Amino acid sequence: MEIFKKFSIEAAHRLPNVPEGHKCGRLHGHSFQVTIHICSQVEPNSGWVMDFADIKSIFKPLYEQLDHHYLNEIIGLENPTSENLAIWIWQRLKSELPTLCQITIQETCTSGCVYRG
Repeated sequence: MEIFKKFSIEAAHRLPNVPEGHKCGRLHGHSFQVTIHICSQVEPNSGWVMDFADIKSIFKPLYEQLDHHYLNEIIGLENPTSENLAIWIWQRLKSELPTLCQITIQETCTSGCVYRG
């Protein structure tokens, strides 16, 4: 079974490694959608894979680091592409969420990435 919890993060960034003149090299912001996917068996007693409130609680410290911040200033996100953001989140969640199976980052309505570790 797979469950997921979505979070909205408002953040600014610029991509330092794009070619000169590329629009993403300029400071800009996104309303990122971060989706955390958990894969496991349904627990017979509770009837669920995991309490959504537990996912929210575990993600909260990362959410507070990211939301309404300049991503380039966060250690490990000096080149804050969606791909690098997904990896960064995965690396910080996997130990507390061992059944984590996917991180999805959506930076616009039509663009994003999926990371499965």
